[in-house]
Formats: sequence, C-alpha cells, structure tokens
Amino acid sequence: MKKVIIVGAGFAGLQTAKGLAASSFEVTIIDKNNYHLFQPLLYQVATAGLSPADIAVPIRNIFRSQQNPKVVLDELIKINPDLNQITTKNNTYIYDFLVIATGSEPSYFGHDQWKNFSPGLKNIEDATSIRAKILKAFEKAERVKNKNELDKLMKFVLIGGGPTGVEMAGAIAELSKKVLTKEFTTIDTRTAKIILLEAGPNILSTASHSLFIYAKK
Repeated sequence: MKKVIIVGAGFAGLQTAKGLAASSFEVTIIDKNNYHLFQPLLYQVATAGLSPADIAVPIRNIFRSQQNPKVVLDELIKINPDLNQITTKNNTYIYDFLVIATGSEPSYFGHDQWKNFSPGLKNIEDATSIRAKILKAFEKAERVKNKNELDKLMKFVLIGGGPTGVEMAGAIAELSKKVLTKEFTTIDTRTAKIILLEAGPNILSTASHSLFIYAKK
C-alpha cells in the first residue's frame, strides 16, 4: 500500500487528508499541535472577543468518522528525499508521497529584530500575547498622570493593510469604543487611536474596490 504523509494540519493539510479519505493510500497526518487552528478568527482572540478554545478544534475529532488518516502528534525535524524518509522528534517515517503543509510565517523584510516588539498573528501564542499587550496598555493608562505617556499608551499601530490588519484595526476600535468604555474610571477608552500602516496605495488591495471604500470609511 502506498504511503502518504501530510505534515501540517492547517487548511491545506486537512483538505488533502479529506480528499484521500476514500483512497487506497495509507495516510498519516503529522502536526506539532493536536488541534486545527481556524486562523481567520485569530484577531478575535487577540482582541478578547473569543477564547483560544473557540477556534481550536481537535484534529482527531475532525477525522473521527474516517479510517484515514492516522493522526500523529509530533514535529518534523528532517527530510531525506533520497530515501523517501522524514525524521520527527519521536520517530522516522517512510513515504511514497510527502505533502508539506506547514503554513507560512510573517515577513519582516530582513528586519528580524522587529519580532521582539511587533509580533505576527499566526498562532494562539501570538494572539494571546497581543491581547495581553492591548489590555495591559489600558491598565497602565488608567494609572498614569502624564498626558504624553497617556497618549502613547492609548495609541495602537498595525502594519499591513490586508484582511488581518484591517480586521485587527476594526476589532481594537470596537474594543476601545464599545466594550471597555465602562471598565475604567480615570480614562476614556474611546479616545484610543488606531493607526493602520500600509505601504501600497490602498488597504485590502486584493479585494474589490467597493469593499476597499467600505473598509476605508
């Protein structure tokens, strides 16, 4: 029986595994997490709209009604294409077909030092870290007396005017102008400034012009 190994249980990995469910292949899906993360809603976790559990679905649950694939909790270490072999932290696997579906990482355009103070938004850890930073900024603002320091704490800058950046900007605006308005006594959270930076001529450059106009408003 031909062996198919899929590394990564994101959207691409899951769809590949589902597509092979009725095949004659022996399918194994390997991921370092035991859950599938619904990345489009990470911004909701980052702005306290949802909890991590709301967007993380156990991989085994997804394939409960299928014999294929076999689900393995492990992490890829090495690929040896000459031997059709991969090495993980805990095992070695031989394959006939290998699918690498491990997703992508944020690009800092050669400035990796930016990671220290400007996290991306690709996983639950990123989302909860951003959420903590946002909420701590309001907590600190509640205590400060200096106006310049207050203005600094109440200013949120997002880089990238794609769907994630636009959604984050809107969610932070909703958080500050609606959700937190009665939570603090010495600051007006509605005065928070949200700045969205985009290098291109428009935000949502891949969307329709009408959607761009709506989002800009």
